[in-house]
Amino acid sequence: MLQKYFSALNVKQFAALSTTPNISHKTKPKTAVVMLNMGGPPGKEYVHDFLLRLFSDKEIIDLPAQSYLSRFIAKRRSPKIIKQYDQIGGGSPIKEWTTKQGNWMINHLDSISPETAPHKLYIGFRYVHPLTETTINQVESDDVERVVAFSQYPQFSCATAGSSFNAIARHYASVRGTFTGVETIEPPSVCNGSQMAIWSFIDRWPLFPPLITAFADHIKQKMMSISDPKERQQTVLLFSAHSIPLSVVNRGDPYPAEVAATVHAVMKLLRFQWPFRLVWQSKVGPAAWLGPSTQDTLHGLARLGYHHAMLIPIAFTSDHIETLYEMDVEYCTEVAKKAGMTRVHRAAALNDNAVFMKGLAELVAKHLRRGEPCSRQYFLRCPMCTNSHCASTRQFLKQDESRLVKWTRSHFPLTGNAETRTTHGLLV
Repeated sequence: MLQKYFSALNVKQFAALSTTPNISHKTKPKTAVVMLNMGGPPGKEYVHDFLLRLFSDKEIIDLPAQSYLSRFIAKRRSPKIIKQYDQIGGGSPIKEWTTKQGNWMINHLDSISPETAPHKLYIGFRYVHPLTETTINQVESDDVERVVAFSQYPQFSCATAGSSFNAIARHYASVRGTFTGVETIEPPSVCNGSQMAIWSFIDRWPLFPPLITAFADHIKQKMMSISDPKERQQTVLLFSAHSIPLSVVNRGDPYPAEVAATVHAVMKLLRFQWPFRLVWQSKVGPAAWLGPSTQDTLHGLARLGYHHAMLIPIAFTSDHIETLYEMDVEYCTEVAKKAGMTRVHRAAALNDNAVFMKGLAELVAKHLRRGEPCSRQYFLRCPMCTNSHCASTRQFLKQDESRLVKWTRSHFPLTGNAETRTTHGLLV
């Protein structure tokens, strides 16, 4: 199926999308697409507040005396992180890449889904501006009818996408002074009684064909850049994803399984030409996290006689500090040398891959046409979930289900999807 999809892509369409679209801001948007992600500090002056927000979030890292420790850790780690950003240009490029990907997506979405146009791009970062809460206020201020919260984590975790979704529901619930740690953002004015926009979530897409195709394409491109056929044959593929605490995994978080599903789909498309492993990076703190770590794996491969490897950022949709510094500087250079590896390559991040960006629009268009509040999997909470916000967020979606059905029917009267696909006894 993936080969068929790839071969059917129109190269001329990609060329037409290669420029930033001329979006008229005079036209009121009907549909908002909010691209959700962790974000990254655009400059060194934003590093401390970024870390403070991150370490204040119990949903990503649960600390004792969190209010105190988050400030201590942010202050202590800031100088080290600033030095890392200095080595990759001074700041994170994640906003620039998200904006470029989003503009392509919106441009193509206006073309393939005229029923829901005009569409408008919004960005909601969890730990740096534009913060998710600020973006919600802007969406409501623009008076859009329909909002798609589009997680830019292809594989769902309660610690990443789950935190972003919970922030949306909390903000609408008029919860002031949340964990942001830096500023208080007032809830949107609709909380005072007016009707809010209709929301739905794209909460996971680990097997989406354009995603798989783009990853496979980047691996093949990097392999073709290796001139020595023997080295190509001996290269081990290491699919490296951001790790999460084992305490999160043991609650029933689906992230490890979904990342593994993406890896298997990519290798299947590549016909399993190379040996591979799934490894985990970016552990923070002394608690046990998901392993094996990328660093330990490189040392282990060298010990076993493997001296060529390629890192693939399988859980990231663009370059940021974990690819540009952690992978390129630490793993491919410093760790590789220390371990005795001959060469460690890194496949390019998705960034402006045309197949991927075109696919983003197709994924949103399909989601809008189906009229679902989210995936069925999202409504299955982790069996050992201890977070009451997870229940509240699911109720947030459920309470607007009838409006979502009505809106979808009015825009896609011939599909019949809205009623049959959304009324399925959602459990919260």
